[in-house]
Amino acid sequence: MKWEPDDFELEKSSVWSFPERGNWATHDSKYRGNCSPYVVRNLLLRYSKEGDWILDQFAGGGTSLVEAKLLGRNAIGTDVNPTALARCKEKIAFEYGDAKIEVREADARALAFVKDSSVDFICTHPPYANIIKYSDGISGDISLLDYGSFLEAMEQVAKEAFRVLKKGKYCAFVIGDIRQKGSVRPLGFDTMRVFEEAGFKLKEIVIKQQHNCKMTHKWEKISIEKNFFLLAHEYIFILKK
Repeated sequence: MKWEPDDFELEKSSVWSFPERGNWATHDSKYRGNCSPYVVRNLLLRYSKEGDWILDQFAGGGTSLVEAKLLGRNAIGTDVNPTALARCKEKIAFEYGDAKIEVREADARALAFVKDSSVDFICTHPPYANIIKYSDGISGDISLLDYGSFLEAMEQVAKEAFRVLKKGKYCAFVIGDIRQKGSVRPLGFDTMRVFEEAGFKLKEIVIKQQHNCKMTHKWEKISIEKNFFLLAHEYIFILKK
């Protein structure tokens, strides 16, 4: 098994593009909407060190947990979806190093088992409101919420993130905008402002180009007919406590 990407270099600008998603270790693209391991690796190397505790409260396909293990970071991955948690456990079931990786079923808005100011870095990828619904009705699944309700839920997510993160440390999350009824809704910046209101200070905004999106081919013709641009970017917001 290949444990590292070929010819990896840290990104040096605020625009990132990874045409190849990354297939080292146990990474794959089977979990819809999961984050590129190139993104996670860049963030972990810049904002954490070996032995740190990392939190991903939307663990999903397990990308952040695999990268944490490979890079010697301890990690807590939570999700409300048992299917996602089972996948996370499968993904980290390999022998490598001695990092501690914990997988727990929990709502990102209520992480009572995580002590105040105990986390060194938060690296996560929340859903984009209800654009992709990850369950058929699991309690606490914020991917089932409409735009306004999603932002309300993220207010508590941000407060919990602020509580558990150590002072002076960083929280990074990947999120994109959405299109509804012919108009773009700025979900990325609206969510970023929720985190600012919780007490975080914005450090960086990275623009990440999207590649190989499942529905791109379907929408290309429609976008020409209806005269709109396909959303081909996401944001990575990096905030400091």
